[in-house]
Amino acid sequence: MDPHLLRTYVTVTRLASFSAAARELGYTQSAVSQHIAALEQDLGTPLLTRRPVAPTRPGERLLEHAGPLLLRLDAARAEVAALAGAADERLVVAAAPTALTPRTLRALPPSGVTLRVLPRADVPEAVATGAARLGLVDGLAAPSDPLHLADTAPLHTRGAGEEPVHVLLPAGHPLAGRPGLRLDDLADARWLDAPGASLPLGQLRTVHGTGAFRPSLRYEGTDVRTLAALAAAGHGLALLPASAADAPGTVALPLTAPRVVHRTELVHTAALSGPAATFVARLDVTLS
Repeated sequence: MDPHLLRTYVTVTRLASFSAAARELGYTQSAVSQHIAALEQDLGTPLLTRRPVAPTRPGERLLEHAGPLLLRLDAARAEVAALAGAADERLVVAAAPTALTPRTLRALPPSGVTLRVLPRADVPEAVATGAARLGLVDGLAAPSDPLHLADTAPLHTRGAGEEPVHVLLPAGHPLAGRPGLRLDDLADARWLDAPGASLPLGQLRTVHGTGAFRPSLRYEGTDVRTLAALAAAGHGLALLPASAADAPGTVALPLTAPRVVHRTELVHTAALSGPAATFVARLDVTLS
């Protein structure tokens, strides 16, 4: 398959519009239609219905393959370009909000750094495509266990720290006076669904082995302070690393069972050099 045709197909399905895809890609609408027709001819099956614009069953299956395929191509281009080009003294770090722990922040070089705070799921892709040289991701894990990241591209990972997990409650919550909390105590509580700013509820369900922890409010930002303000106002509980669970109007209690930690990992592609290597060296010092 021609990757240009595949990229056009993905854009059309995402926007559900030939004209919108043409504007985004810089093509004429006729060219977009020709791309889709050529791809359908290559594969021998219709991939889209036209009114409304939606993938057929074969088209849906193609979409499942298309994302990883295009990402691998972008990752290959970015890595080859980095190896062929001159050394770039700038360091771009993509990070999930709660991966910016005191340890990782201390390791940042004093100058020449651009820090991009992204939703957790977007960090590996930013590193794979060359939009960032390094990434910091985080999540729940058993002590000393690695995170299970999606296999989006060939990436290297290394531990960047672990710390306790705390539950953020409003100060007047009935459980606020306890010394610690178990997940079993919280399965039916009101939760904030904030995948970009707190540890995701899906990870809680995986750890607990149930479909509990239903959200009462969804927050789609990445600002931990806004998340804490929502918790303080009684809109739901949130799970945060201990270093981030300190906000006015809230109480942060340690999660005592099951035994899990907040784990941060560094994500990168090829061998590190220049400012990226400096960051890793400084991080290794803080871990020792």
